[in-house]
Amino acid sequence: MYARVASWDGGDAEAIRASAEGIQSRSAEGPPEGVPAVGFLLLIDPDNGRSIGISLYATEEDMHTGDATLNEMSPPGDGMGTRQPVEFYEVGVDMRV
Repeated sequence: MYARVASWDGGDAEAIRASAEGIQSRSAEGPPEGVPAVGFLLLIDPDNGRSIGISLYATEEDMHTGDATLNEMSPPGDGMGTRQPVEFYEVGVDMRV
């Protein structure tokens, strides 16, 4: 499994919370078209204006396909802050309860 990690700094607390709620409300629809993700986590620290989006992919090729699509999209809603450089990882452990 592979992970694409995108982070934002300098966001507005209410905009971050609203964005998270919007993504959660659409989660049953699955990932956006062109993003072959098998999972997604959004970590938020609204009081400090930070968030981290982690999308998970079955293959490295899927990760790069998803990255290309996500790079063409705007962050959900205004006020998320400035996106930092995107990072890519191989998932060493995936433990969920």
